[in-house]
Amino acid sequence: MRSILSWLGLDRTDSGPEQTPLRELVTALDRLEPERAQYLARFAYLLGRVAHADRHVSEDETRTMERLVRQEGGLDADQAMLVVSLAKTSNQLFGGTADFIVAREFGGEATYEQKLALVRCLFALSAADSGISMAEESEIHRIANELRIDPADLTALRVAHQAHLPGLTSRPGGETR
Repeated sequence: MRSILSWLGLDRTDSGPEQTPLRELVTALDRLEPERAQYLARFAYLLGRVAHADRHVSEDETRTMERLVRQEGGLDADQAMLVVSLAKTSNQLFGGTADFIVAREFGGEATYEQKLALVRCLFALSAADSGISMAEESEIHRIANELRIDPADLTALRVAHQAHLPGLTSRPGGETR
């Protein structure tokens, strides 16, 4: 069976730097259909992008990412843990370089409903540690814009998570997120 890397053209020596962040994720998903593996790799990468927006990925965020990847991809717990681990690492290593490219590729292949589901997951992920930071909300908005999410839909998703939004929640010690 051919590797997903070859199906995606990632096994070529002339492949560009924009493909590097997805290489390990795609390898971890090698047993899935190529289109599904690519979708999940991008989905996980975008989750990692938001989780890392505030420069810290909490244990709650990691567990939430694993749960979302399991649900979205039908993966077992070990596979989801590996995918999330690779997504977090890829985001830390290649973040700014690949962020737009991965979002553009996800947006080009996903249906509008899948894009909305991703943004819903991004809000849920950010709220996992009791509050959405300003950096996380900003990153969600960036991704939503890159995916061309309708502003009314984004507002509806935002309102659904308003209890966790910056300035509306407080942390121990009185600090506002």
